[in-house]
Amino acid sequence: MKKLPGGDAHSLTVVLTVRVTRRARTDPAAPDANPAGLVVADAIELDLPIARVSSRGLARLIDLVAQLGIGGIVSILLFLIVGSTGSLDDATLQVILIITQVTMLIVYPVLMETVTRGRTLGKFVLGLRVVRDDGGAIRFRQALTRGLVGTAAEWPGLLPPLTWFASLACMQADPRSKRLGDISAGTIVVHERTPIVWGWIPVMPAHLAAWAATVDLGGVTDELALDMRQYLIRYRFLHASARTALGNALSTDLAQVIRPLPPPGINGRDFLIAVLAERHRRSVARLVATRTATATVWPELMHATGQGGWVPPQPPTAPPGPAALIPPPTIAPVVRQAAPPA
Repeated sequence: MKKLPGGDAHSLTVVLTVRVTRRARTDPAAPDANPAGLVVADAIELDLPIARVSSRGLARLIDLVAQLGIGGIVSILLFLIVGSTGSLDDATLQVILIITQVTMLIVYPVLMETVTRGRTLGKFVLGLRVVRDDGGAIRFRQALTRGLVGTAAEWPGLLPPLTWFASLACMQADPRSKRLGDISAGTIVVHERTPIVWGWIPVMPAHLAAWAATVDLGGVTDELALDMRQYLIRYRFLHASARTALGNALSTDLAQVIRPLPPPGINGRDFLIAVLAERHRRSVARLVATRTATATVWPELMHATGQGGWVPPQPPTAPPGPAALIPPPTIAPVVRQAAPPA
């Protein structure tokens, strides 16, 4: 914030900088890095993976157990209530059966998804959530549509097991794994919990250590380093085509701002890791030098800040992140030779 020219002391203006990152794609027909394709009203892209048949099937089994339990409880309560007031004839039994089925198949999923904004018991256990096509939380209307269409046309359906196969075929054919109820309600099921390790520290590839020690990293901005770090952390969760396209784009951007250029023919992922590891090593070295000088000149300050027994951090010996788990991709950085001086 800064004072407006010619304004009074209370006139302030706030300057907001919004950075838009363009993600390169080599194949227009390939899936995006954002498989769900959710973009909310503020033009913010939600990076949520789509729930496929396997995870949704397991969530359905958990919900089925919960529905059977609810149906048994409702049936027992109705029998106790009706039995205490009169005899149980065939018509009364039919009413009890209908109420039990409606409670199990419609009331339970609709009520749960409305109250929890898109989650039933099975979805909660599996980390799934039903959202609208625009990424917003569903309401009663969407939950009711999914429940009615799902009960009539999918599970248990009017023509089992034909309706079961139709639902599975619809989920397999739809690029966002929508069933008939999702298509009718305009919803999609996504994973809201993703196992991403944010504490990963890059470890220098041995064959690039000598080159990295001579690199000028002054042109590597914090934004570019953050993009590289997030790409490497999410590496094994990205689609192959998006992974290659993003790796090539980051390698190209990085090769334009560092000197000397990397050795020819190196792997693109090792290229990114080496630069991040060297950047981290130099940051740690600066921190060690600063705190060591402070402890020497002004030891009382270190004790006052609770760092009297401060020990310089040691570099990691093994990568805790995906670097030790994933084979290197076929990404080669686009190296541009520096133009000769005029």
